[in-house]
Amino acid sequence: MPRFLDAEELDLLAIGAWILGTGGGGSPYASHLVARHFYEDGGRIALLDPDELADDDVVAVVSTMGAPLVFQERMTDAAFALKPVRVMEAFRGRPFRAVMTVEIGGCNAFQPLLVAAASGLPVVDADAMGRAYPEAQMQTFSIAGLGMVPHVVSDIRDNDVIIPTASGWHEMERVRRRVCTEYGSVATTCQAPRTGAEVKRHAVLRSLSQAIALGREVRRAKMAHEDPVEATVAAGGGKRLFTGKVMDVQRHTTEGFLRGSLNLAGLGEDAGASFDIAFQNEFTIGRRDGAVIVTTPDLICVLDSISGEAIGTESLRYGQRVTVIALPSQPIHRSAEGLRHVGPRAFGHDVEFRSVFGEELA
Repeated sequence: MPRFLDAEELDLLAIGAWILGTGGGGSPYASHLVARHFYEDGGRIALLDPDELADDDVVAVVSTMGAPLVFQERMTDAAFALKPVRVMEAFRGRPFRAVMTVEIGGCNAFQPLLVAAASGLPVVDADAMGRAYPEAQMQTFSIAGLGMVPHVVSDIRDNDVIIPTASGWHEMERVRRRVCTEYGSVATTCQAPRTGAEVKRHAVLRSLSQAIALGREVRRAKMAHEDPVEATVAAGGGKRLFTGKVMDVQRHTTEGFLRGSLNLAGLGEDAGASFDIAFQNEFTIGRRDGAVIVTTPDLICVLDSISGEAIGTESLRYGQRVTVIALPSQPIHRSAEGLRHVGPRAFGHDVEFRSVFGEELA
Protein backbone atom coordinates (compact mmCIF):
# COMPACT_ATOMS: atom_id res chain seq x y z
CA MET A 1 0.00 0.00 0.00
CA PRO A 2 1.26 3.51 -0.71
CA ARG A 3 2.10 5.74 2.23
CA PHE A 4 1.17 9.40 2.49
CA LEU A 5 3.86 12.05 2.53
CA ASP A 6 3.65 14.40 5.51
CA ALA A 7 4.02 18.16 5.28
CA GLU A 8 7.53 18.15 6.74
CA GLU A 9 8.69 15.79 4.01
CA LEU A 10 7.62 18.34 1.41
CA ASP A 11 10.02 20.83 3.04
CA LEU A 12 12.84 18.27 3.14
CA LEU A 13 12.22 17.27 -0.47
CA ALA A 14 12.61 20.89 -1.54
CA ILE A 15 16.03 21.07 0.13
CA GLY A 16 17.32 17.75 -1.19
CA ALA A 17 15.93 18.09 -4.70
CA TRP A 18 17.48 21.52 -5.12
CA ILE A 19 20.89 20.08 -4.27
CA LEU A 20 20.37 17.19 -6.71
CA GLY A 21 19.40 19.73 -9.37
CA THR A 22 23.13 20.48 -9.90
CA GLY A 23 22.28 24.10 -10.62
CA GLY A 24 19.36 23.36 -12.93
CA GLY A 25 15.90 21.89 -12.88
CA GLY A 26 14.43 25.21 -11.74
CA SER A 27 14.01 26.26 -8.12
CA PRO A 28 11.44 24.12 -6.28
CA TYR A 29 10.31 27.16 -4.27
CA ALA A 30 7.05 27.92 -6.11
CA SER A 31 6.05 24.28 -6.65
CA HIS A 32 6.81 23.55 -3.02
CA LEU A 33 4.45 26.35 -1.97
CA VAL A 34 1.69 24.94 -4.19
CA ALA A 35 2.11 21.51 -2.59
CA ARG A 36 2.14 23.00 0.90
CA HIS A 37 -1.04 24.97 0.15
CA PHE A 38 -2.69 21.73 -1.00
CA TYR A 39 -1.80 20.16 2.36
CA GLU A 40 -3.03 23.19 4.29
CA ASP A 41 -6.40 22.69 2.57
CA GLY A 42 -6.54 19.12 3.86
CA GLY A 43 -5.05 17.30 0.88
CA ARG A 44 -2.59 14.40 0.98
CA ILE A 45 -0.27 12.88 -1.61
CA ALA A 46 0.43 9.14 -1.76
CA LEU A 47 3.97 7.87 -2.40
CA LEU A 48 4.09 4.47 -4.10
CA ASP A 49 7.13 2.21 -3.84
CA PRO A 50 8.15 0.97 -7.32
CA ASP A 51 7.82 -2.64 -6.20
CA GLU A 52 4.10 -2.04 -5.69
CA LEU A 53 3.61 -1.46 -9.42
CA ALA A 54 2.23 -4.35 -11.46
CA ASP A 55 4.29 -5.06 -14.55
CA ASP A 56 1.45 -3.95 -16.84
CA ASP A 57 0.57 -0.77 -14.93
CA VAL A 58 1.05 2.38 -17.01
CA VAL A 59 2.90 5.30 -15.44
CA ALA A 60 2.86 8.94 -16.60
CA VAL A 61 6.35 10.48 -16.72
CA VAL A 62 6.06 14.25 -16.28
CA SER A 63 8.21 17.36 -16.20
CA THR A 64 8.44 21.07 -16.63
CA MET A 65 10.94 21.89 -19.37
CA GLY A 66 12.61 25.09 -20.50
CA ALA A 67 15.01 27.72 -19.20
CA PRO A 68 15.21 27.98 -15.37
CA LEU A 69 15.42 31.77 -15.57
CA VAL A 70 11.96 31.84 -17.21
CA PHE A 71 10.52 29.61 -14.47
CA GLN A 72 10.87 32.53 -12.05
CA GLU A 73 8.32 34.52 -14.04
CA ARG A 74 6.01 31.83 -15.42
CA MET A 75 5.46 29.30 -12.66
CA THR A 76 3.86 25.87 -12.82
CA ASP A 77 0.68 25.11 -10.91
CA ALA A 78 -1.25 21.88 -10.45
CA ALA A 79 -3.58 22.44 -13.40
CA PHE A 80 -0.67 23.22 -15.73
CA ALA A 81 1.20 20.12 -14.53
CA LEU A 82 -1.85 17.90 -15.12
CA LYS A 83 -2.69 19.30 -18.57
CA PRO A 84 -0.34 17.14 -20.72
CA VAL A 85 -1.24 14.04 -18.68
CA ARG A 86 -4.91 14.39 -19.61
CA VAL A 87 -3.97 15.02 -23.25
CA MET A 88 -1.90 11.82 -23.23
CA GLU A 89 -4.73 9.81 -21.66
CA ALA A 90 -7.15 11.05 -24.31
CA PHE A 91 -4.66 10.30 -27.08
CA ARG A 92 -4.01 6.74 -25.87
CA GLY A 93 -7.52 6.03 -24.63
CA ARG A 94 -6.24 4.62 -21.36
CA PRO A 95 -5.90 6.11 -17.85
CA PHE A 96 -2.66 6.08 -15.89
CA ARG A 97 -2.09 4.03 -12.75
CA ALA A 98 0.44 6.46 -11.25
CA VAL A 99 2.73 9.37 -12.03
CA MET A 100 6.50 9.89 -11.70
CA THR A 101 8.99 12.62 -12.50
CA VAL A 102 11.58 12.49 -15.23
CA GLU A 103 14.17 14.07 -12.88
CA ILE A 104 14.50 14.35 -9.13
CA GLY A 105 16.52 17.57 -9.38
CA GLY A 106 14.96 21.00 -8.86
CA CYS A 107 11.28 21.82 -9.29
CA ASN A 108 10.61 18.64 -11.27
CA ALA A 109 10.78 16.69 -8.02
CA PHE A 110 7.43 18.37 -7.27
CA GLN A 111 5.91 17.99 -10.74
CA PRO A 112 4.29 14.59 -10.05
CA LEU A 113 3.16 15.90 -6.66
CA LEU A 114 1.31 18.70 -8.42
CA VAL A 115 -0.25 16.18 -10.81
CA ALA A 116 -1.22 14.06 -7.82
CA ALA A 117 -2.82 17.07 -6.11
CA ALA A 118 -4.95 17.72 -9.18
CA SER A 119 -5.77 14.10 -10.03
CA GLY A 120 -5.46 11.87 -6.96
CA LEU A 121 -2.90 9.63 -8.68
CA PRO A 122 -0.15 8.18 -6.46
CA VAL A 123 3.45 9.30 -7.04
CA VAL A 124 6.02 6.61 -7.79
CA ASP A 125 9.16 6.88 -5.64
CA ALA A 126 11.48 6.99 -8.66
CA ASP A 127 12.77 9.16 -11.48
CA ALA A 128 14.66 8.72 -14.74
CA MET A 129 17.84 10.71 -14.04
CA GLY A 130 18.78 10.63 -10.36
CA ARG A 131 19.54 14.37 -10.71
CA ALA A 132 18.64 17.02 -13.33
CA TYR A 133 19.67 17.02 -17.00
CA PRO A 134 18.51 19.44 -19.70
CA GLU A 135 17.51 17.10 -22.54
CA ALA A 136 15.08 14.20 -22.94
CA GLN A 137 17.61 11.72 -24.34
CA MET A 138 19.63 12.03 -21.11
CA GLN A 139 17.15 9.94 -19.11
CA THR A 140 17.71 6.32 -18.17
CA PHE A 141 14.87 5.11 -20.38
CA SER A 142 16.72 6.50 -23.40
CA ILE A 143 20.06 5.03 -22.32
CA ALA A 144 18.28 1.68 -21.94
CA GLY A 145 17.04 1.92 -25.55
CA LEU A 146 13.32 2.30 -24.83
CA GLY A 147 10.98 4.24 -27.12
CA MET A 148 10.51 7.98 -26.91
CA VAL A 149 6.94 8.50 -28.16
CA PRO A 150 4.17 9.46 -27.84
CA HIS A 151 5.24 12.70 -26.16
CA VAL A 152 3.04 15.66 -25.19
CA VAL A 153 4.24 19.26 -24.77
CA SER A 154 1.76 21.80 -23.34
CA ASP A 155 1.74 25.50 -22.63
CA ILE A 156 -0.27 27.51 -20.12
CA ARG A 157 -2.82 28.51 -22.76
CA ASP A 158 -4.85 26.20 -25.02
CA ASN A 159 -1.91 24.79 -26.94
CA ASP A 160 -0.74 21.19 -26.87
CA VAL A 161 1.57 19.37 -29.25
CA ILE A 162 1.53 15.57 -29.50
CA ILE A 163 4.62 13.98 -31.03
CA PRO A 164 3.27 10.58 -32.14
CA THR A 165 6.36 9.31 -33.97
CA ALA A 166 10.05 10.16 -34.12
CA SER A 167 13.11 8.61 -35.72
CA GLY A 168 15.12 8.86 -32.51
CA TRP A 169 15.50 10.49 -29.11
CA HIS A 170 17.68 13.34 -30.37
CA GLU A 171 15.22 14.12 -33.17
CA MET A 172 12.31 14.11 -30.75
CA GLU A 173 14.24 16.40 -28.40
CA ARG A 174 14.89 18.91 -31.19
CA VAL A 175 11.20 19.04 -32.06
CA ARG A 176 9.97 19.46 -28.50
CA ARG A 177 12.69 22.01 -27.75
CA ARG A 178 11.56 24.11 -30.70
CA VAL A 179 7.97 23.85 -29.47
CA CYS A 180 9.04 24.85 -25.95
CA THR A 181 10.92 27.85 -27.30
CA GLU A 182 7.84 28.98 -29.20
CA TYR A 183 5.83 28.59 -25.99
CA GLY A 184 8.14 31.13 -24.31
CA SER A 185 10.84 28.71 -23.10
CA VAL A 186 8.63 26.98 -20.54
CA ALA A 187 6.27 24.05 -21.01
CA THR A 188 4.92 21.03 -19.17
CA THR A 189 5.30 17.55 -20.63
CA CYS A 190 3.97 14.05 -20.39
CA GLN A 191 6.66 11.85 -21.82
CA ALA A 192 6.38 8.38 -23.31
CA PRO A 193 4.30 6.27 -20.89
CA ARG A 194 6.18 3.53 -19.04
CA THR A 195 4.98 0.18 -17.82
CA GLY A 196 5.52 -0.90 -14.26
CA ALA A 197 8.07 -3.42 -15.51
CA GLU A 198 10.05 -0.71 -17.33
CA VAL A 199 10.05 1.54 -14.28
CA LYS A 200 11.28 -1.21 -12.00
CA ARG A 201 13.97 -2.29 -14.46
CA HIS A 202 15.28 1.03 -15.76
CA ALA A 203 14.33 3.96 -13.47
CA VAL A 204 16.36 5.36 -10.58
CA LEU A 205 14.41 3.79 -7.75
CA ARG A 206 13.40 5.49 -4.49
CA SER A 207 15.00 8.77 -5.49
CA LEU A 208 12.31 10.89 -3.80
CA SER A 209 13.12 9.14 -0.54
CA GLN A 210 16.81 9.80 -1.18
CA ALA A 211 16.17 13.51 -1.72
CA ILE A 212 14.05 13.68 1.45
CA ALA A 213 16.81 11.96 3.43
CA LEU A 214 19.38 14.40 2.06
CA GLY A 215 17.19 17.34 3.02
CA ARG A 216 16.68 15.87 6.49
CA GLU A 217 20.43 15.64 7.05
CA VAL A 218 20.98 19.23 5.95
CA ARG A 219 18.25 20.44 8.32
CA ARG A 220 19.63 18.32 11.17
CA ALA A 221 23.10 19.80 10.68
CA LYS A 222 21.78 23.36 10.72
CA MET A 223 19.72 22.77 13.86
CA ALA A 224 22.78 21.21 15.54
CA HIS A 225 24.92 24.18 14.47
CA GLU A 226 27.08 21.89 12.35
CA ASP A 227 28.42 22.62 8.87
CA PRO A 228 25.52 21.82 6.47
CA VAL A 229 27.90 21.61 3.50
CA GLU A 230 29.94 18.91 5.20
CA ALA A 231 26.70 17.18 6.18
CA THR A 232 25.64 17.11 2.52
CA VAL A 233 29.02 15.76 1.47
CA ALA A 234 28.85 13.03 4.10
CA ALA A 235 25.21 12.11 3.47
CA GLY A 236 25.68 11.96 -0.31
CA GLY A 237 29.05 10.25 -0.32
CA GLY A 238 30.51 13.30 -2.03
CA LYS A 239 33.66 15.43 -2.07
CA ARG A 240 34.34 19.12 -1.48
CA LEU A 241 36.08 20.65 -4.49
CA PHE A 242 36.41 24.40 -3.90
CA THR A 243 35.33 27.26 -1.66
CA GLY A 244 35.27 30.77 -3.03
CA LYS A 245 33.50 33.99 -3.92
CA VAL A 246 31.48 34.53 -7.08
CA MET A 247 33.42 36.99 -9.22
CA ASP A 248 31.56 36.79 -12.51
CA VAL A 249 28.52 35.11 -14.07
CA GLN A 250 27.82 35.06 -17.79
CA ARG A 251 24.47 33.64 -18.90
CA HIS A 252 21.99 33.88 -21.73
CA THR A 253 18.76 32.10 -22.62
CA THR A 254 18.84 30.45 -26.02
CA GLU A 255 16.98 27.54 -27.64
CA GLY A 256 15.07 26.97 -24.42
CA PHE A 257 18.25 26.60 -22.30
CA LEU A 258 20.07 28.80 -19.83
CA ARG A 259 23.72 28.66 -20.92
CA GLY A 260 26.72 30.35 -19.41
CA SER A 261 29.69 30.21 -17.07
CA LEU A 262 30.64 30.97 -13.49
CA ASN A 263 33.99 32.25 -12.17
CA LEU A 264 35.03 31.90 -8.52
CA ALA A 265 38.01 33.32 -6.61
CA GLY A 266 39.26 31.03 -3.87
CA LEU A 267 38.80 31.66 -0.16
CA GLY A 268 40.36 30.00 2.88
CA GLU A 269 42.49 27.03 1.89
CA ASP A 270 41.65 27.75 -1.76
CA ALA A 271 42.85 31.37 -1.60
CA GLY A 272 44.86 32.36 -4.66
CA ALA A 273 43.18 29.78 -6.90
CA SER A 274 40.29 30.20 -9.34
CA PHE A 275 37.46 27.89 -10.34
CA ASP A 276 35.35 28.10 -13.49
CA ILE A 277 32.15 26.15 -14.20
CA ALA A 278 30.24 25.96 -17.48
CA PHE A 279 26.52 25.24 -17.48
CA GLN A 280 23.63 24.35 -19.76
CA ASN A 281 20.81 24.69 -17.25
CA GLU A 282 22.92 22.37 -15.06
CA PHE A 283 26.64 22.59 -14.21
CA THR A 284 28.57 20.44 -16.71
CA ILE A 285 32.32 20.94 -16.25
CA GLY A 286 34.59 22.53 -13.64
CA ARG A 287 38.16 23.79 -14.02
CA ARG A 288 40.57 24.77 -11.27
CA ASP A 289 43.20 27.23 -12.51
CA GLY A 290 42.28 26.18 -16.05
CA ALA A 291 42.67 22.43 -15.52
CA VAL A 292 39.57 20.21 -15.77
CA ILE A 293 38.94 18.48 -12.45
CA VAL A 294 35.26 17.50 -12.63
CA THR A 295 32.71 16.83 -15.38
CA THR A 296 29.26 15.43 -15.84
CA PRO A 297 27.95 12.83 -15.04
CA ASP A 298 29.50 13.51 -11.60
CA LEU A 299 27.00 15.82 -9.92
CA ILE A 300 28.50 19.31 -9.65
CA CYS A 301 26.67 21.26 -6.95
CA VAL A 302 27.21 24.86 -5.85
CA LEU A 303 26.09 25.46 -2.27
CA ASP A 304 25.90 28.55 -0.09
CA SER A 305 28.90 28.14 2.21
CA ILE A 306 26.94 29.18 5.31
CA SER A 307 23.42 27.81 4.85
CA GLY A 308 24.32 24.78 2.73
CA GLU A 309 21.41 25.58 0.42
CA ALA A 310 21.84 24.93 -3.29
CA ILE A 311 22.23 27.85 -5.69
CA GLY A 312 20.77 27.54 -9.19
CA THR A 313 22.39 28.83 -12.35
CA GLU A 314 19.62 31.42 -12.64
CA SER A 315 20.28 32.90 -9.17
CA LEU A 316 24.08 33.11 -9.07
CA ARG A 317 25.31 36.64 -8.44
CA TYR A 318 28.49 38.53 -7.66
CA GLY A 319 29.77 38.30 -4.11
CA GLN A 320 28.11 35.06 -3.03
CA ARG A 321 30.30 32.84 -0.84
CA VAL A 322 29.90 29.34 -2.18
CA THR A 323 31.31 25.85 -1.93
CA VAL A 324 31.52 23.52 -4.91
CA ILE A 325 31.00 19.84 -4.17
CA ALA A 326 30.67 16.70 -6.26
CA LEU A 327 28.28 13.82 -5.64
CA PRO A 328 28.54 10.40 -7.34
CA SER A 329 26.43 9.70 -10.42
CA GLN A 330 24.18 6.74 -11.11
CA PRO A 331 26.02 3.64 -12.41
CA ILE A 332 24.08 3.70 -15.70
CA HIS A 333 25.47 7.17 -16.43
CA ARG A 334 29.04 5.88 -16.11
CA SER A 335 28.47 3.05 -18.60
CA ALA A 336 29.73 3.46 -22.17
CA GLU A 337 26.20 4.10 -23.43
CA GLY A 338 25.46 6.38 -20.51
CA LEU A 339 28.53 8.53 -21.19
CA ARG A 340 27.46 8.82 -24.81
CA HIS A 341 24.26 10.43 -23.59
CA VAL A 342 25.44 12.47 -20.58
CA GLY A 343 29.25 12.58 -20.61
CA PRO A 344 31.17 15.81 -21.23
CA ARG A 345 31.11 15.38 -25.02
CA ALA A 346 27.30 15.32 -24.96
CA PHE A 347 27.59 18.97 -23.85
CA GLY A 348 30.26 19.96 -26.35
CA HIS A 349 33.31 19.56 -24.09
CA ASP A 350 36.10 17.65 -25.84
CA VAL A 351 37.45 15.89 -22.75
CA GLU A 352 37.27 12.39 -21.32
CA PHE A 353 35.20 11.67 -18.24
CA ARG A 354 37.26 10.80 -15.21
CA SER A 355 35.24 10.69 -12.04
CA VAL A 356 36.57 12.61 -9.05
CA PHE A 357 35.70 9.47 -7.11
CA GLY A 358 38.07 7.30 -9.15
CA GLU A 359 38.12 3.66 -8.19
CA GLU A 360 35.67 4.30 -5.35
CA LEU A 361 32.83 3.92 -7.90
CA ALA A 362 34.20 0.75 -9.53
